[in-house]
Amino acid sequence: MKGATSRRGFLGLAAGGAAALAVAGPGTARAEPVRTSAKIVILGAGAAGTAMANRLTERLEGASITIVDGRQQHWYQPGFTLVAAGLKPASYTLSDTGDWLSDGVKWVAEHAAAIDPDAQIVTTASGSRLDYDYLVVATGLSLDWDAVEGFSLDMVGQNGIGALYAGPEQAEATWRAMDAFTDKGGVALFGRPATEMKCAGAPLKYTFLTDDYLRRKGRRDASQIVYAAHGKSLFSVPVVDEKAKLIFDERGFDVRWNHVLTGIDAGAKTAHYRVPESRALAADGTVTVTPEREVKIGFDFTNVIPPQRAPQVVRESGLSWADRWVGQGWIEVDPGTLRHRRYPNVFGVGDINGVPKGKTAASVKWQVPVVEDHLVAELDGREGSAIYNGYTSCPMITKIGRAMLIEFDYENRLTPSFPGVIAPLEELWISWLMKEIALKPTYNAMLRGKV
Repeated sequence: MKGATSRRGFLGLAAGGAAALAVAGPGTARAEPVRTSAKIVILGAGAAGTAMANRLTERLEGASITIVDGRQQHWYQPGFTLVAAGLKPASYTLSDTGDWLSDGVKWVAEHAAAIDPDAQIVTTASGSRLDYDYLVVATGLSLDWDAVEGFSLDMVGQNGIGALYAGPEQAEATWRAMDAFTDKGGVALFGRPATEMKCAGAPLKYTFLTDDYLRRKGRRDASQIVYAAHGKSLFSVPVVDEKAKLIFDERGFDVRWNHVLTGIDAGAKTAHYRVPESRALAADGTVTVTPEREVKIGFDFTNVIPPQRAPQVVRESGLSWADRWVGQGWIEVDPGTLRHRRYPNVFGVGDINGVPKGKTAASVKWQVPVVEDHLVAELDGREGSAIYNGYTSCPMITKIGRAMLIEFDYENRLTPSFPGVIAPLEELWISWLMKEIALKPTYNAMLRGKV
């Protein structure tokens, strides 16, 4: 029918759109394989490391490609929010690590214990030494649960405590806690850490989803939603920040600015925060100083998200920035080429990179071809040309059945894949479908190295 789009048509656009989103990065045209005897070690078999290994097996002939990771299961982390919303089972996010690796990849099923970039050696947990010509660091990041005093993962699902970032099992337990809370209502408390973090939109998504369940169950009027923001904004991209603040205001959320989570008292159902010193300038020119203080906020339900850092083995390797993101340990790569600035035979891909943007699965899709281009070009005796522009994508769920497809770059510019079709700051059903239905197949194709 003219002037209308059928549901099937929308589903087709969603599937095709998400695929285009996954493919849209700086892909490398497939050419004849480059012959080389180079030894390439990849640390981490998550989305970034697996995609990198599988693409290199197709581009190189004769290379030794080894991936090092002790985790037997692969986690589809973009699905954790859906699990914690009761929309998918934990099994939806689980698969076997080895199932994704092509025959040309050697998998050392151990964690790395040490990295010596001067000697070009990785030592595994068992003491095995792997020497390399090129190293790709794709370890992901570590969740620093110890930084939240009084918290432990065995609390998740009890006393109104959730922690969907922790893993599939905890995401499912978080749903049980949220479901029970929204049956009764009360105070729901959310926030995010002051460090860099993976998928920085996830804390907002889960706040929106909890609000939606309260409304669906008729318990919103009996509830308060508190968001303890770590700084003075909700999102790093200014135009998205303003949109998020607008929705927060429309839905009656209580925002507490400059609150950094330091601890949880499960028995008392209180969260502890550090609020830094603040200064206020009066009209007469006088300055009022409010000293740093500790604040407690009570809750009936909360989703705990800890500080996030590079894994210890990376922080101790000498690969981290010395003067940026101090204490977090992200590796010192060029933001465009993702090559290490001091060790040119080392590259980074994924969450571990010390770059201003790019800790999402969509970013991995754009980063992997860049590293592939520069590494393969060097082995072929030429220079690579691909550049990563900071592309990051966040399907920002605002309620069940609605989301905003937010895409942006290093310069905080919105970079919509479908301008004129999908408005990035509109709450749309089609953007929801991309998150719920189309994203996982394209993610799986990325793991295989096919897109």
